[in-house]
Amino acid sequence: MRNSWVASRKGKSNVSQMHFARKGIVTEEMAFVANREKLPKSLVMEEVARGRMIIPANINHLNLEPMAIGIASRCKVNANIGASPNASDISEEIKKLELAVKYGADTLMDLSTGGVNLDEVRTAIINASPIPIGTVPVYQALESVHGSIENLSEDDFLHIIEKQCQQGVDYQTIHAGLLIEHLPKVKGRITGIVSRGGGILAQWMLHHYKQNPLYTRFDDICEIFKRYDCSFSLGDSLRPGCLHDASDEAQLAELKTLGQLTKRAWEHDVQVMVEGPGHVPMDQIEFNVRKQMEECSEAPFYVLGPLVTDISPGYDHISSAIGAAMAGWYGTAMLCYVTPKEHLGLPNPEDVREGLIAYKIAAHAADIARHRSGARDRDDELSKARYEFDWNKQFDLSLDPERARQFHDETLPEEIFKKAEFCSMCGPKHCPMNKKITDEELEELDKAINSQGASEMQTVKLNQKI
Repeated sequence: MRNSWVASRKGKSNVSQMHFARKGIVTEEMAFVANREKLPKSLVMEEVARGRMIIPANINHLNLEPMAIGIASRCKVNANIGASPNASDISEEIKKLELAVKYGADTLMDLSTGGVNLDEVRTAIINASPIPIGTVPVYQALESVHGSIENLSEDDFLHIIEKQCQQGVDYQTIHAGLLIEHLPKVKGRITGIVSRGGGILAQWMLHHYKQNPLYTRFDDICEIFKRYDCSFSLGDSLRPGCLHDASDEAQLAELKTLGQLTKRAWEHDVQVMVEGPGHVPMDQIEFNVRKQMEECSEAPFYVLGPLVTDISPGYDHISSAIGAAMAGWYGTAMLCYVTPKEHLGLPNPEDVREGLIAYKIAAHAADIARHRSGARDRDDELSKARYEFDWNKQFDLSLDPERARQFHDETLPEEIFKKAEFCSMCGPKHCPMNKKITDEELEELDKAINSQGASEMQTVKLNQKI
């Protein structure tokens, strides 16, 4: 779809959506997003120019259907997949991608760390994906030197970052906010540094006794990104890995640096979103969202969870969806899903489905709470279908139609029951919606109450009975 759109841009020094928006140009991607979100084109352009909305759309990802991440658009959901040295292959990752797209993922991150040829699996995912693809380049940077921190150079980081831009990656998690002076602040934490990318950079700084190369070479990364229109997803290396560590000095120190880097990227007209925690008690979620908006000048916030309790292994998609719904309500632009396998192992395709549906619920609930135009239309339509016992329409309007149909058919599988005015919960005799009270009856009752008063009417009825 985007062949003709990007043809005239290739070879230019800056092809970012922010660059065009700041020149007053509505790109085809902006127009597509405006139509998709039912927003004025001028508003989309203004939000992108302001940095409050991003459209991750690498000029080399030609089969992309553009989407927006920002406070003015619907709350979005990212799905993570990726092969590890212990499990998965290219076909398995493509299957996960297809499931993620089927169940409504807005973006997808390839977090592969090994076990496959990383370039091959990434290229296959990008070529098969209509949604934006994100990556964490430090994983491949470390893999390129066979896991040897001492042999990993600053140029190795930049080489991998540009290679992934050339392949068509739409946004990259860049852990540039972790500074060497932040590391002592981790003392006293229960879980220390839980970010894989942050852990790699912390080891690099401790070994070389030098500042974070992604920070010192940040302007060089901006130069790479604007040639391909790759967006920053500024990584939160010091995100809390447990409730005890939430909102601590280390986390907030890094957040302040991320705010400074956001402005530096904007000086290059490069798009930015900022990543957030993590594990956060419910009473601290609003503070975390507001603090990010304040420190990062309202750049879109992209949070993992947050998990609101630490005792739910196997059910972390539920505990985190609770936090995600609250974060979305307070203004988070995109939610990174958590699967039932979080903290336990590599997700399989069914885990992807479970995690994604939990987060689609959270994001949709957040849109309703924020009173987004049209957000509740689908809910009202499903409610009408439920009241009218239109089972097939209920299934079609569900976030997961197959699961809804499966659960209904476990007890009433025959086709005749798709028209039945009951389900197996209440049965044919006790469903309150089956015994409908008409509007005419209620209107007549209302008139009687208004003319005689409820207590007087009860007395009349009682006397009539006697």
